[in-house]
Formats: sequence, structure tokens, C-alpha cells
Amino acid sequence: MPKPTAVPAATEASGTPAAAAPAASAAPVAESTSNAASFGRVGEDGTVYVKTPDGEKAVGSYPGKSEDEALAYFARKYDELHASAALLLQRVTQTDVSAHDATESLKNLRKQVGEANVVGDLPALDGIVEDISTALRVKAQVEGEQRAAAKAEALKQREALVAEAEQIAAQDPEKVQWKKSTTRMRELLDEWKTHQKGGARLDRDVESTLWQRFSAARNGFDKTRRAHFSKLDEQHGAAKAEKERLVAEAEKLQTSTDWGSTASAFKRLMGDWRAAGRASRADDDALWQRFKAAQDAFFAAKDEVVAEENKEFEANAKVKEELLAEGQKILPVKELGAAKAQLRALQEKWDAAGKVPRKDMDRLEKGMRRIENAVRDAEQAQWKKSDPEVSARANSMVAQLESAIADLRADVDAAEASGNSNKANKLRQELNAKQSWLDQVRSTASELDG
Repeated sequence: MPKPTAVPAATEASGTPAAAAPAASAAPVAESTSNAASFGRVGEDGTVYVKTPDGEKAVGSYPGKSEDEALAYFARKYDELHASAALLLQRVTQTDVSAHDATESLKNLRKQVGEANVVGDLPALDGIVEDISTALRVKAQVEGEQRAAAKAEALKQREALVAEAEQIAAQDPEKVQWKKSTTRMRELLDEWKTHQKGGARLDRDVESTLWQRFSAARNGFDKTRRAHFSKLDEQHGAAKAEKERLVAEAEKLQTSTDWGSTASAFKRLMGDWRAAGRASRADDDALWQRFKAAQDAFFAAKDEVVAEENKEFEANAKVKEELLAEGQKILPVKELGAAKAQLRALQEKWDAAGKVPRKDMDRLEKGMRRIENAVRDAEQAQWKKSDPEVSARANSMVAQLESAIADLRADVDAAEASGNSNKANKLRQELNAKQSWLDQVRSTASELDG
């Protein structure tokens, strides 16, 4: 073979250049860092062979170099391929590279190994490739389980969003907290979009069904909200009109000096105000200020008049306090005729004393009624004593009780004689009760007869 000035490139068995040959002045080719060269030999014609379980296989030649240099060159190519395979195995087993990406790398590696013209332990290289394949199958299975779990969790989360949206939409319109519910419905939509963008993908039909439910809940809620606030606007309008009428009436009454009837009218207006419902906040506040101003103006004027009246009423109250002290001398009633005369005089002075402050009215009237009731009770008691029918009824009751007691005593004796102690005890209890009653009736009859 002619030997040109420059060293020709090494060639693989296919006849293609294996790599650019170094210049003649370059340093010698470094040998393989492994014992890959031990799996090859160089033929007499310079062809490099690799040993395989099926026999030798020609991998190429390196013209112009020694056998060791030629073997080292193809062994180094093996080491590079072996290192790539080992690195891929490490990535698959020790990093989070996806099975999909690693499968593409394995596919390229298989192609490289299948086409490689190298010298080295080819079965060992094939073993690494198979280890990678096995690891990828395991990784794919794990990733599949993780995807299934993530999909199940994503489905659970989406269903929770749909359920909450449907729950919000199903609320009673009269009890909904609209601001809170509207905000939450908007948050649910944002959460849905977040899950859709960053969460596990659901099956298209499942996601479509859930979205239809979610969208229906949102649309239903929005429709109900619009209807509610439309109705509320109508109610606010009606309430505003009614309250404007009440304000107008209150402003007409604010200068009235008919204190009693006007106070009652304001009380009625206040009841109507509460029954009218609420207008919008701004309208309601403005109308209430006008209504309250009219009401306050009337009652302020009334209070001034009442304050002046109270000065006179306080003097009247002092007079009635003195009359009560005088009336206490009538009690206890000893002589009915004198007591009645004193009471009549006291009542005339009482009426002439006039009105008293409201705060004292109940107390003073109760004091006067106690004196009147005491005289009336004394008169009633005297009448009962002088009533012959009452006395006769009392004496008749005494006779009846005496007869009943005599019969009970006979029954007690009979029960004891027969040995029936239980019956005797019951009869004795009844006898004691009637005897007590007889004693009271005898006392009353004695008073009536006396």
C-alpha cells in the first residue's frame, strides 16, 4: 500500500473513515483506559477484529499505525460508547428523567451499539443496554401509577370544585350572602383554570362533563343573582316611595302642639317605617335623617312643655304625699263610719290636688288604693257578719260536719275491730281533716253569731 506523507485516516469495516487521523508530528494515540483491547486483534493485513460470542468480527483498520495503536483506537471508541451507556443507566436509575425522554436516548444508544465498530466486551455493553431497558420498564410503570394517582387526585379536586359551585348555586336566594358567594364563585373559576393549566390532565370526556356542570352552576348562580337584585331594586323603589310619604307626614306633624295625639301619630309612623322595608342605603339614610329630624323637633318641643308642667306636677305630688300620710291614720279601721267619712274627705282633696309627674303616678295611686281597699274590706267584713243567711249557712255546715265526723269515728272503730289497720288509718286521716275543717267553721259561726 502506498504511504503518503500524511498518515491516512483509520477506516471502519464498512470502509468509511473512523476518525480523522492525527498529524505525523502529533503525540501517539492514548490507549484505552479499560481492558477493551484484550477483546480484539489485528490481522496480518492490518484489519482489526473484535471477539464476540459468535466469533470474530472485522471492525476496521488504522493504516500506518502499530497493532497496539490500532487496537487502542477502536478500544477507546468502545470506552466512549460504554461510558455513554453507563451514564444513561445512571440517569435512568438515579435521576428524575422521564421514561419518555430516556426511551428516546435508549433508542439512539441501541442504534449506536448495533452499528458500532469497536473493540471491547460487547456482551457487557449489551448487558448495560438491557439493564437500561429493564429500568425504563420499571420507571414507566411507576410513572404510569403516579400519573393514575395524579389523575385520580385531579379528578377529586375538580369534582370538589364542581360540588361547591353547585352548592353555592343551590342556596335560597333570600338567605345568600351575595358578596361572599360571588367572590367564592370567582375564586372557584380561578382554581379551575389553575388545575387545568398545571394539574394532571383528565380524560377529555370526563373533563368536558365536569366543565358543563361547573359552567351550569356558575350560569345558574349569575342568573339567580341578577333576578334577586332586580327584585331588590323594585323593593327598594317601593320602600323609598313609602318612606318619602312617611317623611312628608312627619314633617307636617313636627310643629303640632297636640302632644298626646301627635305622639301617638309618630308612634304609628315609626311602625309604618319599620314595615316599609329598606330602600337603597344612600336613600334610606337620607330619608331617615329627615324623618328623625322631624320627630326630634316635635318631641323636643313636647319635652319643654312637659318640663314646665312637671314643675307644677311636682308640687301636686308633694300635696298627695301629705294626703297619703294623713290617710295612713285611718288604718287599721276600727270605727267603720268614721273611717268612711275620713276617706271621702281625703278623696276630695286627692282629686283637687291635680296631676303628678308620670314617674310618681303609679306609686301614689297604689298608695291611695291601699287605703280605699282597707276601708272597703272592713265594710264587707261587717256586712258578712250581719248577714243572717251567712250565719245560717255556717251553722248548717257545723251540723253536717259533726254528723260526718260521728260516722267516720264509727267506721274507724269498726275497721280497728276487724283488724283492717290500713282502712282504719285512711279513715282516721279523713276524720282529722274534717275535724280541722269543723274547728274553722265553728270559729266563723261564732263570730257571725256574736
